[in-house]
Amino acid sequence: MMTGFVCVGIGGAVGAMLRYAISLIPYKGGFPVLTLITNILGALAIGIIAGAAARKGLPDNTVLFLKTGVCGGFTTFSTFSLEAYNLLEQGNARISVLYIALSVIGCLAGVAAGMYAAERFV
Repeated sequence: MMTGFVCVGIGGAVGAMLRYAISLIPYKGGFPVLTLITNILGALAIGIIAGAAARKGLPDNTVLFLKTGVCGGFTTFSTFSLEAYNLLEQGNARISVLYIALSVIGCLAGVAAGMYAAERFV
């Protein structure tokens, strides 16, 4: 049991550092593109991991490290929610709705693409 916590904790640290690295990319637009890209990449990654785990029977601790840890630390649902709210508060309802729609559709597509990739290549 303790090993699982360690796997999730280390994976979470890795994911958070990756997320921070992406946040350092210079971007001055009004649309939160870096968060959108991060969440879609995270969805793609979790799809690959889940598909690989189902097909290849990855060890539980590996899945905990990658799926719960790295992907959990990397993706940014709370940041996404805050940015969507802030866009609404700033009077940018159309941009907020577009951002929400692109995030949900993009992340679902990312998971589907990841599962497909895992089926074909893992």
